[in-house]
Amino acid sequence: MELNIKYWIRFSLYNLLIVALLGVLMRYKIGFDFPFFSQKNAQHAHSHFAFAGWITHTLYALLINFIQQKLSSEYLKQYKMLLIANLFCSYGMLVSFFIQGYGVISIILSTLTIVIACIFAFYYFKDLKKIDNENSTKSWFKAALWFNIISSLGTFYLAYIMISKDFNEHLYLAAVYFYLHFQYNGFFIFSCMGLFTNNIKKLLPDYKHDRLLFKLFFWSCIPAYFLSTLWANIPIWLYVIVVIAAIVQIIAWFKFLNNVKKASSLSANFQKFSKYLFLFVTIAFTIKLILQLGSTIPVLAKLAFGFRPVVIAYLHLVLLAVISVFVLAYLYTFNFIKVNKTTLIAFSVFIIGIFFNELVLAVQGFASFSYISIKYVNETLFGISLLLLTGTVMIVISQRKKVKES
Repeated sequence: MELNIKYWIRFSLYNLLIVALLGVLMRYKIGFDFPFFSQKNAQHAHSHFAFAGWITHTLYALLINFIQQKLSSEYLKQYKMLLIANLFCSYGMLVSFFIQGYGVISIILSTLTIVIACIFAFYYFKDLKKIDNENSTKSWFKAALWFNIISSLGTFYLAYIMISKDFNEHLYLAAVYFYLHFQYNGFFIFSCMGLFTNNIKKLLPDYKHDRLLFKLFFWSCIPAYFLSTLWANIPIWLYVIVVIAAIVQIIAWFKFLNNVKKASSLSANFQKFSKYLFLFVTIAFTIKLILQLGSTIPVLAKLAFGFRPVVIAYLHLVLLAVISVFVLAYLYTFNFIKVNKTTLIAFSVFIIGIFFNELVLAVQGFASFSYISIKYVNETLFGISLLLLTGTVMIVISQRKKVKES
């Protein structure tokens, strides 16, 4: 018996719809008078559910798909229970954070997601031994799950701050960015790279795997955390290491793109729409790495971290334009979702929404450097959030046919 991954991916798409709906509610509250819920609590619910219910659930399902042919029904039941447990905690956090913010229930549930991550990693590391060591995807997935566990240290410290009320702004920000870095640049990115490298031969049969790429990304990812703490006046020796890490990541990325380009010139099985989707991700990730390197310039770092629109634009760039679009592109390209005309339109609407969201946030960020207020920016962002919601609604509608659980 195998798990029907398409069934579990259906939950992912509904969860993405919920994330988009929360985004609309928050944007409406910012742009208009709407006193019926706490914006801060909604932000916590939005971010936690986006991470656990949308991205993590989807990655868990796709990672299980990678190894399930090597496993017996008994082992697959363990993974099925972990998927159910993670979803239960995700929906629980969605409600509890929205109602009470950081409270007893929400902290317990977020802690349980960390326990689930550790159990998942324990089983997965053991089951990966059944995969041929020549498969370079193993390294990406191992690193991804380790980074997922490591990121929890930031979460635990945040919970301690909330419970003890012992607030220190610098330590609070350091903990937040620690969690975000090892989720975004660790667990999410390494999982995506593993998924892509595992299937790249289907798209580019002449692609040659380069193990050096993994080593460059892995060893640069760890010190790259301090890119998020440049505002804390870190020692000069650490600053030099951080700059080197940012440069190494760009070198590794362009080396990867060069390998893809060489293989593309020989053979390409990309569907046209898939090619556009992955091109969008490529451009977004390239911009992300360039901005990352630019943040090593002290003046730019202070400006970036000093203005909320800039931080939000960067976080959305990674989570939406890079991770979310990659996941959707992967699901589309490798037939994990139903593909029809509605799917194509839905994806297009969603991506157009992401593009304009980043554009407006970027303009707002640059304007804030000069303390210039842009008229109707909040109303515009609300309109864009409706566009993103429309895209996700259409994605769900495009998957109308029922998928049987197994």
